[in-house]
Amino acid sequence: MDGSSLRAVGWARSLPLNTEIKAARDWAREHLNSLGWAERSPETVDAVLLTVSELVTNAHTHAHSNAQLILTWDQSCLHVAVHDASDELPTPRAPSAERLGGRGMFLVDALADEWEARPCPRGKTVVACFRPPQ
Repeated sequence: MDGSSLRAVGWARSLPLNTEIKAARDWAREHLNSLGWAERSPETVDAVLLTVSELVTNAHTHAHSNAQLILTWDQSCLHVAVHDASDELPTPRAPSAERLGGRGMFLVDALADEWEARPCPRGKTVVACFRPPQ
């Protein structure tokens, strides 16, 4: 390999509005197990699964949209991407005793090594990166 090539593996799943969030977590857990992460770093697996829950919940609850969940492993980062039909980009909000909810992106910010949200045709994609367990 000449160094300019990138080897990656990925999986994608569509999650309609009526899909339970547990189905998204179970699907993601299956693929994390195939990477061997469950044995090497169960804490990282928990962080990824909580992030999947938050991002898919945001797509269903705030965007009122189906969620397209994509996991991509490129040997340096596991990218957890969720696309929905809303063009409103998420922002972390500090917890508040005066409102319910609103902590999802605050959690993603704390759990992921990095994350970003970007507009795209017909919605947005939120991507969280998790570095591999040591």
